[in-house]
Amino acid sequence: MKSLITFIAVGLLAFLPLAAAAKIERTIEKSFTVQPGSNLRVSTQGGHITLKAGGGGTVTITALQTIRAKSEAEADQLLAKLDLSLTQSGNEVTATAKYEPRKSGWHSGNRPPVKVDFVIMLPAALNADLRTSGGHIEVGDLTGNITARTSGGHVELGRIVGEVKANTSGGSITLEHATGPADLRTSGGQIKVGQLEHTLKAQTSGGHVTAVLAGPLQGDCVLSTSGGHVKVAVVPDAGFMLDAATSGGRVNAVGLTIELTETTRSRLAGKVNGGGPLLKLRTSGGHIDIAVK
Repeated sequence: MKSLITFIAVGLLAFLPLAAAAKIERTIEKSFTVQPGSNLRVSTQGGHITLKAGGGGTVTITALQTIRAKSEAEADQLLAKLDLSLTQSGNEVTATAKYEPRKSGWHSGNRPPVKVDFVIMLPAALNADLRTSGGHIEVGDLTGNITARTSGGHVELGRIVGEVKANTSGGSITLEHATGPADLRTSGGQIKVGQLEHTLKAQTSGGHVTAVLAGPLQGDCVLSTSGGHVKVAVVPDAGFMLDAATSGGRVNAVGLTIELTETTRSRLAGKVNGGGPLLKLRTSGGHIDIAVK
């Protein structure tokens, strides 16, 4: 009998965390009519942000609310402390989600008990400013300037006809294609750029940097990492000043016409195709490879 009581007690203890971690989901949706070139601002506390092109002349925002609660009644109480706003003012649409802070901290670690993910269907021609403190950001193909910042997730960007700024403290950054300047920074992941037609600044402390520069350099480009390799492909006729150096590997150049000013195992500098803007490549913990695509 004692063994049976012990078994039941252990079973109940194992069930309690599951009950405490129960999740209830709620959804709110709202649409706004916009003109091409309008602005979208999105901010959420701990949730993901996803942008999908295809909304015609309408921005449709779906707020997916996940509440850590044991009952619908408790979920209602928690949602009462959520500041969720979906608004439009002129050519600007704003979506924000922030949970009311508590002096003693939230009841489960340091996370708020309500998480809001935004899924947004929007016209292809639109500027977006996206911020989250703990989730991923995913953006499809858009025409407009994109700013994406997260403290704890990845940033994935499609074909962007415009300027791109992306920053994360805890994930990787992927950019499929951009026609404008791109500034990409992460403290904890790799950076991968499929094709870029303008200038690039890419910096990471914890991963590889890979980029294809699809045309002549429009200005100075800097790619650097403290903990990985740097790999760059350029078009055959691109003219630029190459400055590549590594502290923990070697520099390889394939298919380039270089007028060298300095060459060692770990450093390569000189004029490529007569010179031009600066292409600066740096790593402290890996190799550098640059080649004609």
